Amino acid sequence: MALWKWVCVLALVSLLVGESHSQLDVCGTTPLNNRIVGGEDAPAGSWPWQVSLQIFGGHVCGGSLINREWVLSAAHCFFSSDTGGWKIVLGRQNQEGKNPNEESRTVAEIVLHPSYDSDTSDNDIALLRLSSPVKFTDYIRPVCLAASGSVFNNGTDSWVTGWGRIQEGVPLPSPQALQEVEVPVLGNRQCNCLNGVGTITDNMICAGVLAGGKDSCQGDSGGPMVSQQDSVWVQSGVVSFGFGCARPNLPGVYSRVSRYQSWINSHIRTDKPGFVQFTSSGLDADSSYTCPGLPVCGTTPLNNRIVGGEDAPAGSWPWQVSLQSFGGHVCGGSLINREWVMSAAHCFF
Repeated sequence: MALWKWVCVLALVSLLVGESHSQLDVCGTTPLNNRIVGGEDAPAGSWPWQVSLQIFGGHVCGGSLINREWVLSAAHCFFSSDTGGWKIVLGRQNQEGKNPNEESRTVAEIVLHPSYDSDTSDNDIALLRLSSPVKFTDYIRPVCLAASGSVFNNGTDSWVTGWGRIQEGVPLPSPQALQEVEVPVLGNRQCNCLNGVGTITDNMICAGVLAGGKDSCQGDSGGPMVSQQDSVWVQSGVVSFGFGCARPNLPGVYSRVSRYQSWINSHIRTDKPGFVQFTSSGLDADSSYTCPGLPVCGTTPLNNRIVGGEDAPAGSWPWQVSLQSFGGHVCGGSLINREWVMSAAHCFF
């Protein structure tokens, strides 16, 4: 009996490990999309994780398939966790006419982030559990998710997809084909300056062109923003909010997926989504961007080094202070605003 119990345990472990690896093997791959750039209409199968969230037969928001039975979307798409009337359509190309590759499911569960703030749009993220698992095809498959600590430098090439409006107040024309737009990441510091200091939190990521003309819009909410790393596509953001659509100097704002790996995994116990560490090479130009009202903490105008010698060049660590007593150095500390320094309690009697 004991031997049989261990055989069962090992089989279960093997199954769970296999499921975990299977997501990383399949997520973010697009057999029907080998393009780097493309037109506005996305060819069928180009973005196989894209889903349409519908209520009573009408498209409301987008979302992304992240494993066989869970979809990632935006919290602001939902008034509550009530699943009544909601349907998820997968593998769809056009909102009108027939779509031979599509499947649909009702929603079994809606999980809104507990810290979602509808006033600030912070933590604008939600998980939806399908009524039954889907089978992966060339037209229906999951996206990889950006793992905790992923870095998307200013200028990182990204794609956003959805069935939203094509301009402010202009609905998507018939047959309402899935749209795609290529936009670069815009660093949080610059995005904060443009949208209003204090608007952008660490839980957000921005993208857009400063000249305007490219953006997500109403109806795209909850949909994915993705970037390609090697041969896979990694979701960096969830369409959240913006001031208008595609206006100059007003980039779109997205929920930063990498901030939610632990939260997502806490709700998806088995068949975990594929999390991928996204990296950006070189220095981020946004790190030194500033404007009136934007905190300057953490910026080092005279220190552009990643590694260096033991002697710190003058100005390398401009927050460093020396705490002295009767003219002699005793302890260190760090400047945290114009009149306060942080240090250790044991330095003082």
